[in-house]
Amino acid sequence: MKTKAVRIYGKGDLRLEEFELPEIKEDEILATVVSDSICMSSWKAAILGTEHKRVPNDAAENPPIIGHEFSGEIIEVGAKWKDKFQVGQKYSIQPAIYYEDGPVGVLSAPGYSYKYIGGNATHVIIPKDVLEQDCLLPFEHPGYYPGSLAEPLSCVVGAMHANYHTKPGSYVHEMEIVEGGKMAILAGVGPLGLAAINYTINREGRKPSLMVVTDIAQDRLDRAADIFPVEWAKEKGIELVYVNTGEVENPVETLKEISGGDGYNDVFVFAPVPALVEQGDDIMTDDGCLNFFAGPSNTKFKAKMNFYNVHYASTHIVGTSGGNTDDMLEALRIMEKDLDPAGLVTHIGGLNSVIETTLNLPDIPGGKKLIYTQKNLPLTPISDFEELGKTDKYYADLANIVSKTKGLWSVEAEDYLLEHAPAI
Repeated sequence: MKTKAVRIYGKGDLRLEEFELPEIKEDEILATVVSDSICMSSWKAAILGTEHKRVPNDAAENPPIIGHEFSGEIIEVGAKWKDKFQVGQKYSIQPAIYYEDGPVGVLSAPGYSYKYIGGNATHVIIPKDVLEQDCLLPFEHPGYYPGSLAEPLSCVVGAMHANYHTKPGSYVHEMEIVEGGKMAILAGVGPLGLAAINYTINREGRKPSLMVVTDIAQDRLDRAADIFPVEWAKEKGIELVYVNTGEVENPVETLKEISGGDGYNDVFVFAPVPALVEQGDDIMTDDGCLNFFAGPSNTKFKAKMNFYNVHYASTHIVGTSGGNTDDMLEALRIMEKDLDPAGLVTHIGGLNSVIETTLNLPDIPGGKKLIYTQKNLPLTPISDFEELGKTDKYYADLANIVSKTKGLWSVEAEDYLLEHAPAI
């Protein structure tokens, strides 16, 4: 079977190509890809090439398919897996696998390291590495885009679980955020910040009593507040406060005042900015935990930290990169209930738009760029549908559909696109 896919050959060298997939082996699965969400991690891989820890050194000769936040449908199952998987099942992928015999050892991952699996493709071969580690995750709820967004949501799930706290006189680390505590999400209205807000409000189990979300762009804060209103959070038992720290004279004093003066138990930093890390350090309360969520591309990234507080106030710092399989399963479960991750998505495109989008991702405003890999579409902001619809019935229809959901993407919009958009 032929596939069309975007492959990486080296630094900044991405190519959309058509090529033949080999016959699957008994321990492999053939699948279509329907949707892929483009991640900043793919941009990092694209600009670093083989200097990226997950991109193999022989990429120029054996280029991997890029993209790791994808969903699709199983179309052929190797003999070894026929009792576990069925043709027609929808799936999501947990890309953070551990496999010593993979192309680059322990850091191998679909979307970075493999010739025949990655999200920016029409068809892929799911290898034994993924299957043997239970990283192929079938799901049944409507739509494909929730399966693509399960991976970024799992990163947030994992971050919440990774925070830890202690009790005086004990060296046991109590994992998780503080139940009924105070949480701050700094630079928290980007794609994953929105996912963190959504998950925190909707999750089962531990929730903070106060969640403060900051940014320095008022339009982004306004959009977040429209998607996740403070009144809705209050109904769920959380006091939600949005703060533009670019408009206050002393952000630390302002944030501590909102907390009641004591500071925050759990602080999440969603942008790799030294001043923001230091701000997070300054607003922690005793036994506070700072989660440096943002992944910097600068290997020399540093920020100051108050080690007096580390010693005398028992403050902690932790960082997470991705979620594990349990986090992915939790993300899929919570989406099957009442969490719709559509608020993450601001742009829609086809496979033809992947290269330009990936290479320029930091300069494209908004949230997640959702790619429908079977389609030929320019990357288009959802907010532009109405204007484009004045001269194009396709966009007019999409604009009408998303108007039903506050301008957010939806299963209905996806179904319309899959039926009417041109094939790649």
